[in-house]
Amino acid sequence: MSVLEDLRAELAESTERLLATVAKLTDDDLRAPSLLPGWSRGHVLAHVARNADGHVNLLTWARTGVPTPQYPTPEARAAGIEAGAGRPVEEQLADLRESANRLDRAMRDMPAAAWSATVVAMRPPEHTAWYIPIRRIREVEVHHADLGAGYGWPDWPDSYVRRELYDSVLSWPRELSTVSEIVCEEPGGGEPIVWRGLGAGPAVHGAPRELLAWLTGRSAGEGVHARPTGHGRDDAPALSGGIELSGETTADTPPAPPPWLVMPAPPGLPADPPACWPPARD
Repeated sequence: MSVLEDLRAELAESTERLLATVAKLTDDDLRAPSLLPGWSRGHVLAHVARNADGHVNLLTWARTGVPTPQYPTPEARAAGIEAGAGRPVEEQLADLRESANRLDRAMRDMPAAAWSATVVAMRPPEHTAWYIPIRRIREVEVHHADLGAGYGWPDWPDSYVRRELYDSVLSWPRELSTVSEIVCEEPGGGEPIVWRGLGAGPAVHGAPRELLAWLTGRSAGEGVHARPTGHGRDDAPALSGGIELSGETTADTPPAPPPWLVMPAPPGLPADPPACWPPARD
């Protein structure tokens, strides 16, 4: 069994939470600013709906072998968002639900072999189709929080937080990095997970949810601390969940994170859908 069944269920739950939030909003609420500069809540919702259709396009590509870009052009993507931003809440809600249903049907109708086909998003690298549900969950969760309508990064599900943190590190832009390592401290104690070799700068420490909110730019760094490096084992592995014990240091304000989502998917993903993602720790 692959991870796809779990991802479909997770996406359905994420979508239902978004729809429940939108159902409580008014037309005036949608015209109000979101937490994304320059976008109203209506812009955010129009983007989420068109993003579902974009992922249907990529699944069509994987299923048929005919190149079908996620969006025809960046300009077409922007125009679609702008065209849908000013609609009343009833239309926004219906569009969100219908586009999500189209995506769910497309996932349900995918032949097993098609999930291993390679598609190309708006930015490299190309990736296999099984990663598309993960990209969609990311869009729904992040932009649900961006609405600023009662659901925020503290509400992100644990499964999303851990997967997104793992994938963000796999995609880390080392040439733009402001930190050298990330120390993920498990709530309730226990040995932290440490990713090293990320670039130049201090180590940042925090719990998974706080770290993800910081590196995605959804928080100013609440609960995240910068500390000098060199307080763990010298032989701790550079990536992929190595364990390192951190020393006692004085907490400090973290630097601004490097750009997030410079890649739509991590490089070097398995060609076929794995049993779980991220991989289970040894």
